[in-house]
Amino acid sequence: MGLADIAEGLCVTTEQRDRGVAVADGTAGDLPERLADYADDLPCSVEAAAAVVDAYVGGSAVDAAGHEAGVAPTTAAKVLHLLGLEGVSPVSPQGRELVRDWLAGELSRVDARALSGANEREFALAAFVESHEPLPGAEDVVADAFSRSDDASVAKRDALAETMSGTDDFL
Repeated sequence: MGLADIAEGLCVTTEQRDRGVAVADGTAGDLPERLADYADDLPCSVEAAAAVVDAYVGGSAVDAAGHEAGVAPTTAAKVLHLLGLEGVSPVSPQGRELVRDWLAGELSRVDARALSGANEREFALAAFVESHEPLPGAEDVVADAFSRSDDASVAKRDALAETMSGTDDFL
């Protein structure tokens, strides 16, 4: 039995997300400068948004990231969602589906909220997440700001580059 026989009948059911060409540009400014293009679409200042992202990427929970940045936890969750960071919806995947049903007019708000188990604030945030797409290009800006070039092991390798021999073949 060959590989073609094994693969017969298999089909791809999902597609990879096309992220385009990967770019790592260490010459651009810091995160608040990079977010300046999105200032009108963010629910807080770009400085506060950058502080939220920095705290969240550093390991803080959404509410703690908001407090560290001086904004409400709901505002922090909105910022993170708009900038393309996932996992900020306060409801389960089934709850998100119920919110989408409510937004589509297929379910009453009272029923959707009751079935999702969300309180008023959680439901409102879930509705925001389901009704607002992340800002185009913002995810790449955030990812680039926290790119591999800031990695300690990369910095150490670069600092010791002169002492290493033959590493160019492997990089």
